[in-house]
Amino acid sequence: MNDEYFMKIALDLAVKGQGFTSPNPVVGAVVVKEGRIAGKGWHEAAGKAHAEVNAIKDAGDAAKGSTLYVTLEPCNHTGRTPPCTEKILASGIRRVVVAMSDPNPDVKGGGNEYLKTRGIAVTTGICEAEAQRLNEIFIKYIKTKQPFVIVKCAATLDGRIATRTGDSRWVSGESSRKFAHRLRHLVDGIMVGIGTVEADDPSLNTRLDDMNGRDPARIILDTRLSISENANVLHLESEAETILVTGNAVSEDKKARIKSPGVRIIRSPLKDGRIDLQALMSQLGAMGITSLMIEGGSRVIASAFKAGIVDKIYFAYAPKILGGDDGVPICKGEGPDLMKDCIFVRDINVLRFDEDVMIEAYIRLHYGSKDQKK
Repeated sequence: MNDEYFMKIALDLAVKGQGFTSPNPVVGAVVVKEGRIAGKGWHEAAGKAHAEVNAIKDAGDAAKGSTLYVTLEPCNHTGRTPPCTEKILASGIRRVVVAMSDPNPDVKGGGNEYLKTRGIAVTTGICEAEAQRLNEIFIKYIKTKQPFVIVKCAATLDGRIATRTGDSRWVSGESSRKFAHRLRHLVDGIMVGIGTVEADDPSLNTRLDDMNGRDPARIILDTRLSISENANVLHLESEAETILVTGNAVSEDKKARIKSPGVRIIRSPLKDGRIDLQALMSQLGAMGITSLMIEGGSRVIASAFKAGIVDKIYFAYAPKILGGDDGVPICKGEGPDLMKDCIFVRDINVLRFDEDVMIEAYIRLHYGSKDQKK
């Protein structure tokens, strides 16, 4: 057994925190003594103990003289919790193996260097790519202060997300839809246009069978504040709020009628008569929204691609052919004149959910990659 073996265990532990730690990263840790795991831990939620602390506590006295494997560089600053470096030193751990450095430009290298100066052997870069992908949301947000943006859709094999009447229930199968709800649990916000709200009256919450999932903030692009006062998204029992994004020319009377606990109205600049999505990303980032999933409609998806805000896609294709050109396409509006001007995706992964095929891919390489290309 080697460093990579134990780091992969730490990475598996980190996954347990997905959906609960925002705006913090997900982190896993294991304490290994004489070739055997003595303690395990992960960061369970923002404000709670970090992974290293939980693993050391789990190991107890066995931590003395051991090796700590952790998926992210230990913190050396006081935030909601004390520095993990001090806990490591007090435990008697003699070696620390780190998957990736802290991407925060204000603290990068601080934890590793501090431990080295105190006589701790530090090894870095073990399973680094896996750790970076696991924390792709945190990496982008901490570097840009803008949310990591995912576009998710379900389409027929001929690329339609609804029929000409707007019927879309259901394009994909049950397994695909369950996966979509797991994605909702992982992100801070879910964004749709007012057209989707008018057509489907969705709840945009998280429904999982095996756990109490976290609801994302519901972000509705509604330039003129035309949403029905009876829309589901305005009347949910949820810890997450509904955010209505409008332009300047909206009725103050309508605002007053809609405003209620759990509903927020924000104004955002317009571009060509629509919400300027680049400007909106900065607004949402300032509000602490680190990740965002766009679920429709087709004009919003197209606008997101054109604005250059999309980082990742999940496109599910069902074993269905609409067989006509009058359905609703994934992207609606004017596209490029030449094929060479298409939006290219990279790092493709193909997932299978019963009979549905899902394409997971990146518009650009994930943040933090050494060979990232702009």
